[in-house]
Amino acid sequence: LTGRGENPLRQVPRFFVWQLPAALYRLRWTTLAVAGLFVVVAAVVATWISRDPALIASLGSQVQLEYYAEVEFEGYYSENPAAVFAGTVWTNNAWIAAQSVLFGITGIWPVMVLVQNAVAVGTAAAVLAAFDRIDTFFLFILPHGQLELTCVFVAVAAGLHLFWSWVAPGPRTRGEALASQGRALATVAIGLVFALAVAGVIEGFVTAQAWPWALKIGVGTAALAAFLVYMLVVGRRAVLRRALARARGCFQGAAAASGRRGARGGARGGRLGRRTREEEAGEAAGGERRGAAHRRPRARRRT
Repeated sequence: LTGRGENPLRQVPRFFVWQLPAALYRLRWTTLAVAGLFVVVAAVVATWISRDPALIASLGSQVQLEYYAEVEFEGYYSENPAAVFAGTVWTNNAWIAAQSVLFGITGIWPVMVLVQNAVAVGTAAAVLAAFDRIDTFFLFILPHGQLELTCVFVAVAAGLHLFWSWVAPGPRTRGEALASQGRALATVAIGLVFALAVAGVIEGFVTAQAWPWALKIGVGTAALAAFLVYMLVVGRRAVLRRALARARGCFQGAAAASGRRGARGGARGGRLGRRTREEEAGEAAGGERRGAAHRRPRARRRT
């Protein structure tokens, strides 16, 4: 307790090279399932609304909806200075991701976050599709949305893992399982802050630019690819390294225990050997004394 702790600067590389990618890698299948659910809900909402004029009309007047599709949707990305807009969306998305992880213990909050975002995306797509501007929807969503939505999927997956840790703790107590999983998933929440910062920069400085769409979408795809490589390739390596370290530790522990048992057995054998040799030497000495007594001549009695 009174010893010197490890230098915090040395913990930073370990966090980004081993701890964070390993935690992300363990969420890969749940993240994929969450992404699939999001796409299904968004597609169902968009198709349902766009095919029903009454539902479209319930969202606002014709003038309001047309203004949203023609002006407001695009203007949202350029109505504020790029730096201010990037910072705003970053803090908002980071807060949503943190809530999904921390309140995941309820089991309801992350699902609610996912469904709300899916419905919002599906509704926006339906309105733009009603005015034949669905291409605009994808062109303005894809540059930043690829990485941004993936981060939301990861956060929701982390929250669900936290919920499941106390529902099915396994051989551990619920408190132990929750504490262990909570520490690992807090790592994910911190890591997503940095990933969402990248998404915020793309949304603020790339999405609204008058660049070729192939370039803007390419930037977003490259950012997503880098995140997936970090999550799946670097994460797999980190998990395998940790498993190998545990196996090596178990092997060394077993070898040390076997060596201690062998040493104790050898010591007992040595003590038994010494006692046996001492007993043999004692028996030999006793035999010699008895033989000498038999060989000793008897004294003649004088008359």
